[in-house]
Amino acid sequence: MPHVERGMAVGLFGGSFNPPHEGHLLVAEIALRRLGLDQLWWMVTPGNPLKSRSELASLADRLSMSEKLVQDPRIKITAFEKTLEGSYTANTLAVVKAKNPQARFVWIMGADSLSTFHNWQKWREIVSTFPIAVVDRPGSTLSFLSSKMARTFDYARVDEDDAGTLWKRKAPAWTFIHGPRSTLSSTALRAGSDDKTQ
Repeated sequence: MPHVERGMAVGLFGGSFNPPHEGHLLVAEIALRRLGLDQLWWMVTPGNPLKSRSELASLADRLSMSEKLVQDPRIKITAFEKTLEGSYTANTLAVVKAKNPQARFVWIMGADSLSTFHNWQKWREIVSTFPIAVVDRPGSTLSFLSSKMARTFDYARVDEDDAGTLWKRKAPAWTFIHGPRSTLSSTALRAGSDDKTQ
């Protein structure tokens, strides 16, 4: 787990990164800038319970590709989840919170994950652990209106203009951040498709 100083604001950006690409990097850069973060942890997960393992590159390869892609020293590439029992996000966030009571965290996710977020194990617990920033992705701009999470926690939505205060807020609190979008996707890159919007 990366080192964090007292009072730091840290974004947690988890995913398979299979492979990592410029779209992921754009989400990370937008989050750093718009949320006023000191660090962002690029958390490469050992696996994803909602995705097939047969398509998954090795953890070492995904870490190596991430390190080659990311140049910003504020972005810390890590795979600490490998050392935890169970790779579910709710468990990871609970451990992060327990081990780093001196820091403030925000969970970062692409808008493309919002529509299926209610299928994640203990998704309500995730929303209640740390504030969440949802960053726009192509084809997902309206997900903040239609997703189950957005409807359930509509009362906790923070205006995008106040995104820079999100890390100071007590969960549940979330915001949707619009901005430049990349049409790249890991699925399309794995398939070698010309259509990068799948």
